Amino acid sequence: MIRFLLALFFINLSFAQQIDKVDFIKCDAFLSPNASTKSIFGKIIYEFNVIKPIDTIKIDAINMEISEVKINNQYVKFNNSGKSLNLYEGFNKGKNVLIFNFAATPKQTLYFNGENENLQIWTQGQGKYTSHWLPSFDDVNEKVIFNLSVAYIENYDFILNGNFKKSILTETSNIKYFQMQKPMSSYLVMLAIGNFVKKEEKSKSGTPLEFYLDAKDSDKFETTYKYSKEMFDYLEQEIGVKYPWEIYRQIPVRDFLYAGMENTTSTIFSQDFVVDEIGFNDKKYMNVNAHELAHQWFGNLVTAKEPKHHWLQEGFATYYALLTEQSIFGEDYFQHQLYEIATELKEASKYDTIPIMNEKASSLSFYKKGAWALHVLKTNIGDKNFKKAVKNYLKKHQYKNATTDDFLNEVRKISSYDVEKFKRNWLESGELQRNEISEIISKNEFIKQLIRVDQLKDIHYEKKKQYFELLLKSNANSVIKQEIVNQIVDVPMELKQDLMLLALQTNDLKVRQAVIETTGKIPTDLREIYETLLNDKSYITRELALLRLFQSFGNTETNYIELSKNWEGLNYNLKLVHLLISLLHDKKETTFLELVNYTKSPYEAVVREKALEMLLALNLVSDDVLLSVIDLSLHHKWQTVKFAKTAIRQLITNENYRKQLENLKTKGTENQKNRIDYFLNE
Repeated sequence: MIRFLLALFFINLSFAQQIDKVDFIKCDAFLSPNASTKSIFGKIIYEFNVIKPIDTIKIDAINMEISEVKINNQYVKFNNSGKSLNLYEGFNKGKNVLIFNFAATPKQTLYFNGENENLQIWTQGQGKYTSHWLPSFDDVNEKVIFNLSVAYIENYDFILNGNFKKSILTETSNIKYFQMQKPMSSYLVMLAIGNFVKKEEKSKSGTPLEFYLDAKDSDKFETTYKYSKEMFDYLEQEIGVKYPWEIYRQIPVRDFLYAGMENTTSTIFSQDFVVDEIGFNDKKYMNVNAHELAHQWFGNLVTAKEPKHHWLQEGFATYYALLTEQSIFGEDYFQHQLYEIATELKEASKYDTIPIMNEKASSLSFYKKGAWALHVLKTNIGDKNFKKAVKNYLKKHQYKNATTDDFLNEVRKISSYDVEKFKRNWLESGELQRNEISEIISKNEFIKQLIRVDQLKDIHYEKKKQYFELLLKSNANSVIKQEIVNQIVDVPMELKQDLMLLALQTNDLKVRQAVIETTGKIPTDLREIYETLLNDKSYITRELALLRLFQSFGNTETNYIELSKNWEGLNYNLKLVHLLISLLHDKKETTFLELVNYTKSPYEAVVREKALEMLLALNLVSDDVLLSVIDLSLHHKWQTVKFAKTAIRQLITNENYRKQLENLKTKGTENQKNRIDYFLNE
């Protein structure tokens, strides 16, 4: 452990020494990805200034081939450590130009998904991983102007950071050139290639906005990107600093590792958020949209100097996303989000005691506790002072790096608020300031009422039934009505039937969804009203209702299988449930094979997992099903790999499935055979 810490210290010291002595100004990168080999190669030109004498200059390059290295137009000797390109001759004090070629087959960060018209190539460089596909800098304090060009097959769309400058068509490829005006950290460099369609708008201040979708989703622009322009305009006004880049784009890709990534000028986000009008009621991109956009200021414009100041990025982005939603959905919505976060933080505080200002802090602390800290600060110093401090902080440190004290110093200048106490209590202490949270959150009348209902959890049902009935009949916020339904989940249906009917009669989508979520077997006399849930404008509600109704009544009288045969839903959720109840009904081979088909590419991991869960639950484990699980264990998403590994390890505890897996080694691909051996020999 001590050796590791010492090594980390010297690595950080090395980076600091290089930045003090060498300043990289600009990178011109000419890139050519190859989908068949899942590789990338290219030519790099770096302009840099040597400020002070230095023995070795490093550029991070993970497992890359490096060749043709020139400095100031002269070939030089170099060292390729497998982690970095090390230069030790040919550079002079002042301006220098470095040129070299590189090639890489990255195991992470650059991803190739699908093929032919379904092919997508995209990057996810969060933290310090861009050096796996582009020779760059893992140290976020090294900010460079990146001008990228990419050569690929003509009929694909390319998106890179910055402004599109020109396109050159050759016999074999299309070359597109993009240019940045300002410097940024390497982890924010991006590349996206695919079969996209685009819509364009302009913000109120004139910034070009580009919205992308997969070509097959061209009818979903309005619902996927709902309120996007309004949110952009709001954030620009609320932050008080004009959007700091020349253009803003948003691109959804399949099987993205996270919800979204705030690459400078060009956010990449998960295909899961691409929805139609009904899907919008189930899954909104809005919060992620606002969060990633806020990062263009908090993280991209001003970047935290060290990991312990990471909350300056995630806490701010989380809080400004909440403020943005407040501007659209109102005060009660905003207060409820704060209440939900506070509840989550209170529960986590039992075991999560690492302060926000600690590089080992949890994501919950960096994101949500950081957001609450900002809300406390804003509440205590006032909106006007908060906005002024934020504006001054961003202006002073724009295109540079900053620390927590850099931000707090701006607060000190404009307010007599006890900043030191705030810093101790909220940023340096692992304890949650429950009293301060309660004092702020309880000022809202809706939250007061929600808390009163929540405090009735342990009260006997008969003693609160009349109060709950009054609330369900009232114009109380739907969140309170959902809480009532959730609170009586364990009450027998015969006792709570009247309340469940009242909840269904609210005609509120979320309240009705809470009813079906908390219902087991549906009473026969309620069958008709529960069937109305099949028409709700929610794919999640329809899925649950279809399954519960089939479980309760089979396929008699109302033909649920026939009714749902053309349903697709959100990420095929209705199609999969249709196939499940069809299999439960008659186990036709054609139905089984159709469900097996959803376990394979090109369907996204979330769809493949759900189909496999159904098949495994039914004990329908054919060779194809086993191979699908093996394939998912080789996926690039760690969440998917975890699911697949757990499934395989459970299966091979059964001797028959173990033998079945052994026999598959004769028919699988080389990768599948190696993966089977891996599991059998664990």
